[in-house]
Amino acid sequence: MKVQNIRNIEKFFQVVDSCAGKIELVTGEGDRLNLKSKLSQYVSMANIFSNGEIPELELIAYEPEDIGKLVNFMMEND
Repeated sequence: MKVQNIRNIEKFFQVVDSCAGKIELVTGEGDRLNLKSKLSQYVSMANIFSNGEIPELELIAYEPEDIGKLVNFMMEND
């Protein structure tokens, strides 16, 4: 799933932390980072953060309820 224009990064990572399953960030090189890991969160934020906003991310969520949480976040925080 692709998510775009994340303006509230802190809230985004709160939603990721609340997910039951694994949430992975797919990098431009095709690597997958586990976003439930604080280290991966900091690394991903440092690499893609610009102008106070994350323009686009490709995420993989393995649990249907986690996909719902991420979709709700995107709809509520647009």
